Amino acid sequence: MSHSTISDSPLQATHVAILGLGEVGRIYGAALAEAGHRVTGFDPYLHEAPAGVEVADTLEKAVEDARIVVVLTAASASRSVAESVAGALAPDAVYADFTSSGPLEKRELATVFEGRADVRLVDVAILGPVILLGTATPLMAAGPAGEVVAELMRPLGTPVEVVGGDLGDAMAHKLLRSVFMKGLASVVVEAVGAGRAAGMEEWVRGQIAGVLAGDGQAVIDRFLTGTAKHAARRAAEMRSTGAYLADLGVHAEMTEASMTALERIAGGGKPS
Repeated sequence: MSHSTISDSPLQATHVAILGLGEVGRIYGAALAEAGHRVTGFDPYLHEAPAGVEVADTLEKAVEDARIVVVLTAASASRSVAESVAGALAPDAVYADFTSSGPLEKRELATVFEGRADVRLVDVAILGPVILLGTATPLMAAGPAGEVVAELMRPLGTPVEVVGGDLGDAMAHKLLRSVFMKGLASVVVEAVGAGRAAGMEEWVRGQIAGVLAGDGQAVIDRFLTGTAKHAARRAAEMRSTGAYLADLGVHAEMTEASMTALERIAGGGKPS
């Protein structure tokens, strides 16, 4: 079956439906409308329509005749939304799930569309705060129509990386990134808070900045080799660190988690 309607003319104005018109949906909806696309949308909690977006009364009406459907609902609604609109999608439509559902949930969407072999599915992961970065927020796409999403979003100034693989692979990349991004952010917050409580915030900030500005690969290798080699000593140091943070009145969840992990490694457990 040909998919030339979208793929051969990706930058031409087309009909895009956005399901979920919260802050992110509003940003993307207004930008796509400004770019010349017809944008319809649905959100049961909508109070004000985004600029240029035609708001429908139901999910089914929002996706009627849409060539690309962008789902920006809460992760918990991802499957139920797909089940609601599967039969209403236009022939050869692209269905792009931008929710934060896990890799398994994204893969299971394929079962919802078993009777719609013409519909092309895309797993999209949002790799940054859209509320702050707008359409400049990087995206990662995986699945049969990843390139279609890239062709739709890149003209808006959106960096889109299309990865090979199946549904769920984009979100898998994002969650692996979250291990260090969210963990690193939490460690920095805890360390700077401790430095502030001790009257040494600027010094702590300098220490963190120095590590982050260094040779990234060398730092990774040093962490990987040094953590296992010195786990027992570092566990004891983190135990002392936790006690010091308690004296400062600073929450020490990340310090305590590090101590637990180091104790496990020192006891013969694998670092990962």
